[in-house]
Amino acid sequence: MRQVNRLPGGLIDRSKTLRFRFDGKDYAGHPGDTLASALLANGVRLMGRSFKYHRPRGPLTAGSEEPNALVELRSGARQEPNTRATTAELFEGLEARSQNRWPSLAFDAMAINDRLSPSLTAGFYYKTFMWPAAFWERLYEPIIRRAAGLGSLSMKADPDSYDKGYRHCDVLVIGAGPAGLSAALTAGRAGKHVILADEDFVLGGRLNSERQSIAEQSMQDWAAAAVAELSSLPNVTVMARTTVIGAFDHGIYGAVERVADHLPVPPEGLPRQILWRITADRTILCAGATERPIAFENNDRPGIMLASALRSYANRWAATPARKIAVFTSNDDGHRTARDLHALGVRIAAVIDTRAEAPGSTDFKVIAGAQVTDTRGRLGLSSITVRHGDGREYAVFCDALGVAGGWNPNVHLTCHQRSRPVWNADLAAFVPGAALPPGMAVAGAAAGLFSTHQALQSGARTAAEALDLSFNPSEVPQADDTPVVQTPFWFVEGCKRAWLDQQNDVTVKDVALSHQEGFRSVEHLKRYTTLGMATDQGKTSNMGGLAIMAELAGKSIPEVGTTMFRPPYTPVAIGAFAGRERGKDFRPTRLTPSHRWAEERGAVFVEVGNWLRAQYFPIAGETHWRQSVDREVTQTRNAVGVCDCTTLGKIDVQGSDAAAFLNKVYCNGFAKLAVGKTRYGLMLREDGIALDDGTAARLAEDHFVVTTTTANAGKVFQHMEFVRQCLCPDLDVHLISTTEGWAQYAVAGPKSRALLRKIVDPGFDISNDAFPFMACANITICGGLRARLFRISFSGELAYEIAVPTPFGDALMRRLMEEGAEFGVVPYGTEALGVMRIEKGHAAGNELNGTTTALNLGLGRMVSKAKDSIGSKLSQRPGLAAEDGLRAVGVKPVDAAAKITAGGHLMAATGPVDAAHDQGYVTSAAYSPTLGSMIGLAFLKNGAARQGEVMRLVSPVTDLSVEVEICSPHFIDPEGERLRA
Repeated sequence: MRQVNRLPGGLIDRSKTLRFRFDGKDYAGHPGDTLASALLANGVRLMGRSFKYHRPRGPLTAGSEEPNALVELRSGARQEPNTRATTAELFEGLEARSQNRWPSLAFDAMAINDRLSPSLTAGFYYKTFMWPAAFWERLYEPIIRRAAGLGSLSMKADPDSYDKGYRHCDVLVIGAGPAGLSAALTAGRAGKHVILADEDFVLGGRLNSERQSIAEQSMQDWAAAAVAELSSLPNVTVMARTTVIGAFDHGIYGAVERVADHLPVPPEGLPRQILWRITADRTILCAGATERPIAFENNDRPGIMLASALRSYANRWAATPARKIAVFTSNDDGHRTARDLHALGVRIAAVIDTRAEAPGSTDFKVIAGAQVTDTRGRLGLSSITVRHGDGREYAVFCDALGVAGGWNPNVHLTCHQRSRPVWNADLAAFVPGAALPPGMAVAGAAAGLFSTHQALQSGARTAAEALDLSFNPSEVPQADDTPVVQTPFWFVEGCKRAWLDQQNDVTVKDVALSHQEGFRSVEHLKRYTTLGMATDQGKTSNMGGLAIMAELAGKSIPEVGTTMFRPPYTPVAIGAFAGRERGKDFRPTRLTPSHRWAEERGAVFVEVGNWLRAQYFPIAGETHWRQSVDREVTQTRNAVGVCDCTTLGKIDVQGSDAAAFLNKVYCNGFAKLAVGKTRYGLMLREDGIALDDGTAARLAEDHFVVTTTTANAGKVFQHMEFVRQCLCPDLDVHLISTTEGWAQYAVAGPKSRALLRKIVDPGFDISNDAFPFMACANITICGGLRARLFRISFSGELAYEIAVPTPFGDALMRRLMEEGAEFGVVPYGTEALGVMRIEKGHAAGNELNGTTTALNLGLGRMVSKAKDSIGSKLSQRPGLAAEDGLRAVGVKPVDAAAKITAGGHLMAATGPVDAAHDQGYVTSAAYSPTLGSMIGLAFLKNGAARQGEVMRLVSPVTDLSVEVEICSPHFIDPEGERLRA
């Protein structure tokens, strides 16, 4: 447990020792360590295996861009695969295991793939597994599935909780390096509401990894003081351990806060992670930059890592992968790593600089104008091969190698709304383009300003400009301002098995093969080779691949271009996206006001969207659900029935322009609807497809109540809000969703008026003359309880819908049942409701399926040509208005005992049964106790002219083939005499 590679200094707390396990072996570290830094301090370089070839791998980086050191943390239900050891905070008792190996990390049997690599080149699966076809399911697919994946799941329910939250600010600062801290200080001191988010658990970014000074104090001390000041300001929210994963519309950013990942078990009541939705007026991206590697033969051995990562491990975590280290660089940054390591007592074997004019050193050997061409060491680096400019080669013995190929600005978040980065020839790197997400500005290394002083100045200046504040450059603390010159050097000439994407095992040879076989577009290159498709999203590999493709194609890198970046910026646990919406809360159950009463009556319930509704009400002696449904339908049609229809969407539309607004939303006219009247309406989407149907009742000149289908309640409200806010912002109209505010019951049947007269207060005349079909009114019932009454029918009978405030819903249902006993009242559920609406020919969710038009539904005349409305113009497109297009019809079996199936297809009475001869399909079907047979609603080509025709209804899936007659979809009371009685 001796930490053989622990160095002096660092930001770790040596007063406390933390015990942890890796692959069953005990180790020790300190608070402030990551798993990777602690393992390196204990002399462990080998931490994982690559995906395809199972080559030995150690950490390449020290941050979230890590492609290699992926491990499984914890055990049991809390097992977490594919965790980057470079970001996993060390805690007492941490248990970690390497993954993607068998039987052990040191001896992995699947490493045979490396020997077979000549046959497993890029695209091998496309070529190899095409034939014989019969082998795919029996041989190839099982093998691929067993080999796929990196980590493993516990297959147990996650015991931790996750949450979602919302935050708003004047300015969101992404990244707490020098630019981010400077920007946050500028905005925070000016009294602006600031959110500073950084993915690290210690804020400061690269400042914590360097040995220079700011304002005559160490960079680490300056960063700590800046964070302390920001934390003390009441208008500043500092969010450590928080990764901003995406930039979305309207200034909204997604951020994942790892609340308890650094703890063995989250404290009671504390979520493990929170997914924040941050809305910002302005955003300053200070995401820094990522050092890029250089490709050379066998550049993937454990112990080979980015030079900046070596510097971070040494200066921040007081750890080194080895005591004898070499550096391969194309710029001055590699020399900085060598100097820092040398100052901490690490022996520098050599600095190999590709530049002939490389700076010298009195502390270590510098080999100018040279390159590293190969390495040795099976499970860890033991030596490198150096080639001089004159061709001489010799070995340099070392146990670790830092590679410094320059820096790439982290532009990812700037691209999440289709902005493309642009090439900066001076930096030989892509920098943010001009078309940034609205409200975003970029500062520091993310903008290509790599010196510390440049970062500090750009952070302060960008914040001042974004917030209209004054900016005084002299107030920015002084820091190192050495110009950063990047000499592009991407790969060593002649290398083949030089690794670009180390997780997915993509080599220089693979890129050359992609070019040779014609996959030269950057998007094709990505998919053919899987370059940049690993969990790190190509942060350390994309630029090298682009540079090689550019050279092969004889083009410049900007001519080749770059792939786009999409959210999330780093991998996110699915639990964070789900939040509390899991288990019973995945789809929260909503209960109707009459639910308790229905339970008492023995109702059978069914999920309808988020609602739990009574499906039918069985009584003694009924042994089959159809018996219950048939009874409810028959009794409703002969006497009176009551159904809880609270789940219908209800939207109050109020304002002096309410009528004009509805005239815009509905395709039929509403501007002249009289007060006290209700009208059936059809809404279209902007593309002319039917969105929803329902009713709108005018209770006052400036007050309408709109009802929607249960399934589309939310979508219709969103649609109406979009029209109100974006398309008609000048109209005086306001919308309020009142679905939960009113309990509503359908009272249907020839005795429904008699039942309602027993509860409607005297003074309200509901006779046919005073309250005709489609009337509406505010009334009172049961001695003064306010209510709304609508004379509308979904069943085809004389019917009403009565609404009361939700707290009175249960009492109203009980009162209706009590008062209706003398009339033979029956409660009916969704099954009977569905039967009756099919009998009457009413469209519902099966017909409003997102593909149908008003013409399809037989409602073409409702699309007014005398006014403009949403979707009306596009609904007249020739493809949607064809004379022989699908039209709504009814179908009934020629043999009354035959079955009709929803989803069955209509074919000619004779002839082939195939897709080419398909003429329509059944959308809804049910047994009609009124007609004594099954019936259905269907869409049929030229259906309006085919009533009386006999066709075949076929369903190959269920082996159904029956003769049906095409008829009117209005099976019951087609003239509407019952509902107007």
